[in-house]
Amino acid sequence: MNYYFTGLLILALTILALFVEPAYPRNEYLNEYGVRCGEMEISTERRDTDYNYSDSNTHEDQYLRFTYRKYLGTDCKTSKENVAIKQQLELMKMCGRVNSNPSLALNENFALLVSKCRGVSPARDNNRPDNSQSYWDEIKDSYKKENPDVKLMGDKKILKMQPKDFILPLPKPKQ
Repeated sequence: MNYYFTGLLILALTILALFVEPAYPRNEYLNEYGVRCGEMEISTERRDTDYNYSDSNTHEDQYLRFTYRKYLGTDCKTSKENVAIKQQLELMKMCGRVNSNPSLALNENFALLVSKCRGVSPARDNNRPDNSQSYWDEIKDSYKKENPDVKLMGDKKILKMQPKDFILPLPKPKQ
C-alpha cells in the first residue's frame, strides 16, 4: 500500500478545507438574475504619429467614440417585466406579515418595505374549518372511527411511558 498517496490526499483535502467557504442561503426572488439590456460606453482616444521623413511631420488624431452593446436573449422589456413580477409576488406573500407587525413601521430600516406594503391586504383562504383542524386530521379521525382496532402512527395510545421503576428484561445469554 502506498502511504505517500494517502498522505498527499489528506494534505490536499486539508488545504482545500482552508479555502472553502460555506454556502449561505439567499432570497432569489429579489435578484435580477443578470438582466442586462445593453451597455452604453463613451471613450476618447488620441493617436500621435511621428514621421521621420525629410520634413518631420507630426500628426495627432483625437477620437470620441460611442459604443452600445446589445446582449442576446429575451428582449429587455420582457426581462424587466419578469423581474418586476417576481418582486411583486414576493411582496404579495410577505406584506401580510409586514402589515400585521406595527413595530416595523416605527423602524427606519424598514421604511421602504413598509411603504411598498402599504395598502396591500393579502387574500386568505376561508376553506379551513372553524375548529382549525387540518383536512388530514379529519381523514385520519374518520378512518379511526371506521377501524377502531388499528393503531396509527402518532396516536398517543401507541407509545406508553413505562414507570420509573420498570426493569428491562435481561438479554438471552449466548451459548
